[in-house]
Amino acid sequence: MRVRPAREGDAEAACSVLRRSITELCRDDHRGDAATLAAWLANKTPAHVRAWIGDPNNYLLIAEGDGVILGVAAMQNSGRISLNYVSPDARFRSVSKALVRALEDKARELGLPACSLESTETARRLYLSIGYSDAGPPTPGFGVSLCHPMVKTLVPKT
Repeated sequence: MRVRPAREGDAEAACSVLRRSITELCRDDHRGDAATLAAWLANKTPAHVRAWIGDPNNYLLIAEGDGVILGVAAMQNSGRISLNYVSPDARFRSVSKALVRALEDKARELGLPACSLESTETARRLYLSIGYSDAGPPTPGFGVSLCHPMVKTLVPKT
């Protein structure tokens, strides 16, 4: 597996990973509620992914293996991680951890002291295991889901 910056040509496959990850892996968050899924998936389109790739305030990464996109993650230049989704076919293969590590490296490169995010219930254990901590009470997400604000102070690499 390798992690690299996303390219415009990745938009279709990246969008498919985002949509499958939400639909298939985040069931504890959407609970099969059609309105919740519709709201969550509304901006997960190839056009939106292309826009995120082209936005200079975003840093969008792809994890790939054997020419297949395994995961998609993004961070705003503020250090806010806005996406981190893995293909159901690549679950439990450390794809999310590799993507977050690369985003944290970019944040350090930008001189940022911390990364923040809003975790799903599904991903919360992962973030706790890699050093993120709760940064406030859960807030309403889409429909039945909750978002858990989290933060991690970055230690400069030596």
